[in-house]
Amino acid sequence: MKLSHFNFDLPEELLAEYPSENRDEARLMVLNRKDQTIEHKYFKDLIDYFDEDDVMILNNTKVFPARLYGNKEKTGARIEVFLLRELNEEQRLWDVLVDPARKIRIGNKLYFGEEESLVAEVIDNTTSRGRTLRFLYDGSYRDFRVKLNELGQTPLPKYIKREVEPEDEDRYQTIFAKNEGAVAAPTAGLHFSKHLLKRLEIKGVNFAEITLHVGLGTFNPVEVEDLSKHKMDSEEIIIKTPAVDTINTAIKNKKRVCAVGTTAMRAIESSVSSSGTLNEFDGWSNKFIFPPYEFSIANCMITNFHTPKSTLLMMASAFAGHDFIKKAYDEAIKEKYKFYSYGDAMLIL
Repeated sequence: MKLSHFNFDLPEELLAEYPSENRDEARLMVLNRKDQTIEHKYFKDLIDYFDEDDVMILNNTKVFPARLYGNKEKTGARIEVFLLRELNEEQRLWDVLVDPARKIRIGNKLYFGEEESLVAEVIDNTTSRGRTLRFLYDGSYRDFRVKLNELGQTPLPKYIKREVEPEDEDRYQTIFAKNEGAVAAPTAGLHFSKHLLKRLEIKGVNFAEITLHVGLGTFNPVEVEDLSKHKMDSEEIIIKTPAVDTINTAIKNKKRVCAVGTTAMRAIESSVSSSGTLNEFDGWSNKFIFPPYEFSIANCMITNFHTPKSTLLMMASAFAGHDFIKKAYDEAIKEKYKFYSYGDAMLIL
């Protein structure tokens, strides 16, 4: 498969600027791979497709306020800093993206907050991910993280042109988010409401929580026509024993095992045993899934509608079949489904 196979015309008005009014009332397109059928539902109808002892795999990563606005020393130029990854807790070292990048040099100092209460110094300009900053902060590590949270903003995707609003703090976070470390939400999970989770639980559906801290790997554009040459940025994954046991029991009993989102799917596919079951995992993965690909763990998947040429679309295509996804996306555009982070959802059976 080539990059150009994943290009399509997406009308700008279908990019969702706001989430649906209620989490579980986003639209849901249901794709049945066996029958090659497409149904139009609402997300809360998801419950009709699952039975007792089926498993849903949830990514419980939590988004932190990763976008900071500061000013450059001397010139006072406004600089946006996007925190990507903490490199060293003790030295307060972070990998970041800066915008505009051309204005930043090694040794430059950046000031954040009204009282310039946080200062950072650029110490490396050459990392593949952007820049390395050292935050100059005398207090405890805990106080430093509190300060970052105070000054940071919810990192809504760049395609959303409006200002961050108070409700974004809640809505750009899944209701099962626990482990802080993501710079973007695992968006398929945003559609679950407390009410829907409770109804699924009462029906006997089991939940397996894993963690993949969503980083740039998920969103970095693919810039090579030959997909095998694309390098994913590594992201941290934690899969513990309870999740492994729940998932492997469901595989053994031939139940439905549903990956909620591309991040959950990438996490489980990063830790498969030789017998096709799930192993525990605690580390980093740069796994890139594109067609053709043989999936080992999940036999169904929930995902949002993705943008052209994205690695997310490539994974959905690998799971559903390239021609079937193409047909589904044509239908989604015709039926005016909303795309991207705050958009509608798809269930692939």
